[in-house]
Amino acid sequence: MTLRDLTAVAVAAAAAGAGQVPPETTQRAVGYPALFVLVAVGALVPVIPTGALVSSAAVVAFHHQWPPYGVLLVIAVSALAAFTGDLALYWLGRRGVRSRNGSRRLEGLRARATPERLEQAQTQLDEHGVMVLVLSRLVPAGRIPVMLACLLAELPLRRFARGDGPACLAWAATYGLIGILGGSLFSEPWKGVAVAVAVTLLISAAPAVFRRLRRS
Repeated sequence: MTLRDLTAVAVAAAAAGAGQVPPETTQRAVGYPALFVLVAVGALVPVIPTGALVSSAAVVAFHHQWPPYGVLLVIAVSALAAFTGDLALYWLGRRGVRSRNGSRRLEGLRARATPERLEQAQTQLDEHGVMVLVLSRLVPAGRIPVMLACLLAELPLRRFARGDGPACLAWAATYGLIGILGGSLFSEPWKGVAVAVAVTLLISAAPAVFRRLRRS
């Protein structure tokens, strides 16, 4: 999680209110079209904390809409957006694999996956097929190594999509559940957003902390 990510999360939490933003304004700020665009873009470029966005939107939906309807819509929109972003990124990566000179997008994916994690992803892909995408979406920083392994194995886009669809739905449901839990703990939405953001930050930071502990 970079400083830019932390700043974006702080802005999202502030937009939820501190009790000073009316519910109507909060709902517009975390509207479904904006949520779709942000999650889809976050799947393409690693500068938007998408998990925190989904959890925050779920908190707002839990407090200001009939909970089952609002939260389920947040999960559905987030899953569709993540799926759209993943397919776009995979399509760009396939163009890089086919190109003789490669592509910036493919090289960017390689830079975000260590050789060790890529090797693990390739082994898991060989053993479990595209369903390993479900686990990769739920494990922090696990999505890119598995996607890169799929690209290097030259999996067709259609086959990748069959595994990525359930993966995106499971991912959105998990972070939506975090939002529900945060929203149910407090009567003020901003407190639930703060808890949800804190939890998602801890989840995102866990792999880096674990790797540092192993090296020390």
